[in-house]
Amino acid sequence: MRIVFDTSVLVAAARSRFGASFTLINSVPAPEFQPCLSVGLYIEWQAVLSRAENLPPGKTAEDTRRFLRYLAGQAHLQEIHFLWRPFLRDADDDMVLELAFAAGCRHIVTHNVKDFHGSEQLGVAACRPVNF
Repeated sequence: MRIVFDTSVLVAAARSRFGASFTLINSVPAPEFQPCLSVGLYIEWQAVLSRAENLPPGKTAEDTRRFLRYLAGQAHLQEIHFLWRPFLRDADDDMVLELAFAAGCRHIVTHNVKDFHGSEQLGVAACRPVNF
């Protein structure tokens, strides 16, 4: 099954080794799911996770970029040939939804489920890491 990790999940996993976000990210590659990624989402991951406040204790921005390259190597890279914007309230969330739809994902894993209200119309459910 293909899924999309919203940036909020990676931030939560970077900030704490306890919880569902870290467990999910740490399980990649997993036989149960394959993360999907677009160039736009990868750029967002890099920008957000390289901020000082999001770096794991004792890690550098380069450590984070190295991990993101690994994660990207495990992901299905999906090109997106259409845009529906605006569909959701936030253009960054639209980017995530477009990726999920284009890649045939049934789930967007996020801590911001309410931000993806309406994604069900496209057959994509937003769920929290603990529920996934």
